[in-house]
Amino acid sequence: MFQLLLQLASSITTLYRKVPFSRRLGSVLPLFFSPCVTLLEASGLEESEISVLPNTISGSQPSDHRRELSFSISTPLQTPGDDAQSKSVRFQPHPMPEGEADDNSRKPKHTNFNSFKTMSGKLERQFTSLRGRSRKFEAEEDGPAGNSENEAITMDLPVDRYFDALKGPELESLKSSEEIVLPDDKTWPFLLRFPISSFGMCLGISSQAIMWKALATAPSTSFLNINLTVNLILWWISVAVVATVSSMYLLKVILYFEAVRREYYHPIRVNFFFAPWVALLFLALGVPPSVASSLPVALWYVLMTPLLCLELKIYGQWMSGGQRRLSKVANPSNHLSVIGNFVGSLLGASMGLKEGPTFFFAVGLAHYIVLFVTLYQRLPTNDTLPKELHPVFFLFVAAPSVASMAWATIQGSFGYGSRIAYFIALFLYFSLAVRVNFFRGIKFSLAWWAYTFPMTSAAIATMRYSSAVTNLVTQTLAVILSLIATLMVTSLLVTTILHAFVLQDLFPNDIAIAISDQKPEPRTNWLNLIPGSSECNKDIETFLKFANADSKDIEAAVDVSTAEAK
Repeated sequence: MFQLLLQLASSITTLYRKVPFSRRLGSVLPLFFSPCVTLLEASGLEESEISVLPNTISGSQPSDHRRELSFSISTPLQTPGDDAQSKSVRFQPHPMPEGEADDNSRKPKHTNFNSFKTMSGKLERQFTSLRGRSRKFEAEEDGPAGNSENEAITMDLPVDRYFDALKGPELESLKSSEEIVLPDDKTWPFLLRFPISSFGMCLGISSQAIMWKALATAPSTSFLNINLTVNLILWWISVAVVATVSSMYLLKVILYFEAVRREYYHPIRVNFFFAPWVALLFLALGVPPSVASSLPVALWYVLMTPLLCLELKIYGQWMSGGQRRLSKVANPSNHLSVIGNFVGSLLGASMGLKEGPTFFFAVGLAHYIVLFVTLYQRLPTNDTLPKELHPVFFLFVAAPSVASMAWATIQGSFGYGSRIAYFIALFLYFSLAVRVNFFRGIKFSLAWWAYTFPMTSAAIATMRYSSAVTNLVTQTLAVILSLIATLMVTSLLVTTILHAFVLQDLFPNDIAIAISDQKPEPRTNWLNLIPGSSECNKDIETFLKFANADSKDIEAAVDVSTAEAK
């Protein structure tokens, strides 16, 4: 009996040693042993002594010195046929060392950004050595972690880690129980904060060049007398924007390849890797008419090859299941992976191709129907989009708008198939436009650019429809939608410049790419061990219930009670 009690007391003390906030529990530590006194008395022992002997603090010790508590249990062990033996057990709990942090605080593993640099920043350190800086100074600059912080992270994160560490429908926010591998107490380098979603600006501006080209050449809008110079100016602005954004992200690929890798494996952001190629397709569609007739057919194959490779990966994951199945990752941004098919079909058909554009149109149509139904039903397991991401709902309008124009170009006329797709897009456009409160009070972010090219696509499709069905209503609708799209792109461009260069809050730290590749250790709620808590009282009651049982059966009795509790 005494051996079991002694083991219980020893276990409690061992648990105390593992408590990371011993300074806060030091004053209540003797209470841990009051249940042991009760248990010893209930067991029928004749003599029991528990003493708490705090070491005295000398005057030479600092005021914040923590006292080391010493416990001793002296109990005579009586066994039949044996003489009384005295056994003394002494416990020496160790105080928490200076500087040890609370487990509740979340510290990043790295204090610099070398772990995300390509080649672990070796070139930078070589250039530093050439400037004559000593290794001692370099070690001090790198921090106390030494070389461990400079090791590059090259392991591909499994998709489970993104779902375990991040929350929200876009998987952009870090869960409170997780940690990041980059410092979150300072601003990261610009390239690390430059996301792949920045290509949304390219889509919005380049689509404007296509719209003004249609306004100048469509028969139904000829009364506006739009000059093709507007199209030329907008096209060169689009080229400049696409070149700037592409150069920035190419630098990120070269200098911070690990960050690009993590964006590519992100189950939601992978859809934005379609955006650069769709933007190039928009540029090809928006060239002035004098140049459009001389575009080489090989350009279409060059632009569609990377889209086909991405689709084989994404659509295969949707179909094969797992954590990347469509019902798990369904999001309005998935439309980006479908729109490329219709834009490519439109460009190929305008070049005179037939089989290739029809193939991509069929692939896009099949997956758009599946995606449309999945997003519409919104399974109970899917999170609703936060208010800041409501603009991405306009992506519902883009796919059917472009699909109507693509099929009209393939068929040679704006027939019933094209009109069905156009009417779907028009209805979705109006159903979102009338919900003013749904888009009110949203903080500005790059997600606002999701308004632009869907609105522009709907305006261009309306021009194509008004050319087939020319009347005052269709012509007026085409002009109104074009004006709304132009005002939206202009206001967003000005606001983006303001937030990027004046307020400098357009690109916050990208927490989604800095999650740890290891799951956090489960934390024990040590407060449950304090006497008076429900868990502690439950353990005491369970022990006292079987305290009078035979020593041979007491373990079995405890096991039975534990099984009953479960």
